[in-house]
Amino acid sequence: MFRWEGWPVQFADVLPIESRSSALNHSRILLIKPSSLGDIVHALPVVSALKAQWPDAHLTWVVKRQWAELVERAEGVDRVWPVEGTVGSWLKQAWALRAERFDLAIDLQGLFRSGILARLSGAPRRIGFANGREGSPWFYTRRVEVPTVEMHAVDRYLLVASALGVREQGSPQFRFKILDTDMAMVRELFRSKGVALDQPWIAMNVSARWPTKRWFPGSFAAVLDRLHQEGLGPVVVIGSAGDRHDVEQLRTLTNSPFVDLTGAVPIGSLPALLSKAAAMITNDSGPMHIAAALGVPVAAIFGPTSAIRTGPYGTGHRVLTGSVSCRPCFSRVCYNSVPLECLQLVQPGQVFDAVRQARRA
Repeated sequence: MFRWEGWPVQFADVLPIESRSSALNHSRILLIKPSSLGDIVHALPVVSALKAQWPDAHLTWVVKRQWAELVERAEGVDRVWPVEGTVGSWLKQAWALRAERFDLAIDLQGLFRSGILARLSGAPRRIGFANGREGSPWFYTRRVEVPTVEMHAVDRYLLVASALGVREQGSPQFRFKILDTDMAMVRELFRSKGVALDQPWIAMNVSARWPTKRWFPGSFAAVLDRLHQEGLGPVVVIGSAGDRHDVEQLRTLTNSPFVDLTGAVPIGSLPALLSKAAAMITNDSGPMHIAAALGVPVAAIFGPTSAIRTGPYGTGHRVLTGSVSCRPCFSRVCYNSVPLECLQLVQPGQVFDAVRQARRA
């Protein structure tokens, strides 16, 4: 045992967790999954599974403040606990979390800060992945083995629910609360743009956090032009305020009209917005996962990442990528002799065909 800023930390804690028990039905559960946007969406089926098994359990979700509004729209979450991005801010939350007297802490992040937060929460039972990074497994009382890295994040997270004794109940469930206030805001936003929310429209997301995930503005423009020519619009371009540069590039490369909602839709209102889309064209991004979780058909362009691990989950989606020997490289910098060849090989015509076939009426 050693002390971390005055806190006793014990690594060899191996308290058992009953495999099948009703003990958790009235317990207080702490779920630690602070980021990122896509990973948060992937964790939603864990919440659904836990609440289906133990409907009277109280579940608190620790999440980065920037994503808190989205988690507030997750069915089954009783309390959202926002945190800032630094280790220090997390540790400052430990005393307050400890006062909540949690019975179980679930760490789906698998990093040092999330592992130690689980330990300092005071929860006597703490579960996470055996292959967690930065020494995080030291802080768990139950370590869940991951049989292969080549599995989707949704299925990997559900391994934890299974280890807790949650019975399998069909396909994973992503449950968002579509609030009336969110839908009213989205409807008014569409009205101000002269577009009917309830007509078929296609969402387009032209940005992504990594430069190597971004398909080319000219390629997006070519797809947009084709959609307009074929009467398959309107196209609604979404994104955060930080994506404005990418959208302005798109604007210079097309004469076709599109509805620009960049920076206009709060993160918490994205489920309401995307629930009305007929389809989505997107890079590998957080909004892609929200759309897929809502059952919206997605045409996704993948470069350095793996659709097996983090592709749009469910059926009816299309993933397009170039076949090159170096992918998936999981790199934010491209070292290929042909820069971004995996993205260059994806043709606008392929993406147009994919979204045309996938879109809902």
